[in-house]
Amino acid sequence: MIPNPFAPLIVRGKELLPIVQGGMGVGVSAHRLAGSVAACNAVGTIASVDLRRLHPDLEIARCRDRAEIENSNLIALDREVRAAKEMARGMGMVAVNVMRAVTQYADYVRQACRSGADAIVMGAGLPLDLPELTSEHPDVALIPILSDARGVSVVIKRWMKKNRLPDAIVLEHPGWAGGHLGAANVDDTRDSRFDFRKVIPECLEALQKLGIAREKLPLIAAGGLASPEKVREVMDLGASGVQIGTAFAVTREGDASDTFKKVLREAEDEEIAEFTSVAGLPARAVRTPWLANYLKREDILQKAAEREGGERRCTLNWDCLLQCGLRDKLSKFGQFCIDNQLAYALKGDVAKGLFFRGRGKLPFGNETRSVRETIEFLLNGKLAPAT
Repeated sequence: MIPNPFAPLIVRGKELLPIVQGGMGVGVSAHRLAGSVAACNAVGTIASVDLRRLHPDLEIARCRDRAEIENSNLIALDREVRAAKEMARGMGMVAVNVMRAVTQYADYVRQACRSGADAIVMGAGLPLDLPELTSEHPDVALIPILSDARGVSVVIKRWMKKNRLPDAIVLEHPGWAGGHLGAANVDDTRDSRFDFRKVIPECLEALQKLGIAREKLPLIAAGGLASPEKVREVMDLGASGVQIGTAFAVTREGDASDTFKKVLREAEDEEIAEFTSVAGLPARAVRTPWLANYLKREDILQKAAEREGGERRCTLNWDCLLQCGLRDKLSKFGQFCIDNQLAYALKGDVAKGLFFRGRGKLPFGNETRSVRETIEFLLNGKLAPAT
């Protein structure tokens, strides 16, 4: 067992290491990574979106049948959850991350529950209907991803009317996390209201006002916490755990290609770009050739979308997002197909891929380490010689 200098993270009565691996799609955190994290008695997380990309028999070349694509993704999600649970062998928790912004979010939630996921983690929008979607699976833990006390209060009050509380809440700092970010726009990502020194005490105060004991609803800090010193800092502020993304993506067990991991490991802060995603949310990724070229043309593309108005046909005939800047010609949103670019990244195509990454240094620099070594270092600061 990995030594834990902190109080355990308790979710639905289960004592866990206070480490949550963040969900990273497309295909970056699937069964191998999530199962390895759970096997260490932490929370491993599968990113639900478009998992067919990991299954050659399901990724039918140039398929344009929406029903077939959606069914393939549900089959892939089922396979991934069951494989992760088998790897975990009863240890930790296997969670599934679902973006509220995707069209298939309700199907992903229901499938994850049927497949045996221990928890549903939901971000990219307020998960106000999550209790209804999981009503037939009351033992599945529900964990919203939010960024400030106001959002926490809104979700809790709405859920209390449904006689349900979150089992934990991830507080993600949009100034540090990778991928889609919980701020209104790019300029807001570094607003001081998201600072952990401010938001953790505010959320604890909000819980107290709602009559909820802090041990009943653990807060999990996320974003830029890939060092033992930063982990200790947020735990001392009152967090019950930390969520880590990029540092787990580059481990030996990470499900993406070695090239993908190399891109994330070698990116310096000045090579990380913030931009508006096709889903309308601010996002953070490595400034690859594709992203650099897109950002040069973004203003032109957005102005063209504003002039044209109306709606295009989805380039994949899939309509993966509830709102899509490219398909719906939304001028303030990104103007590209995010599924295509993330799929290129998964395969290690540096020229065409969109490589989401958080800010800040990784715990082992350019070295490749294991999930276990990463968890032990974050909790205890111990670094064994590289093997």
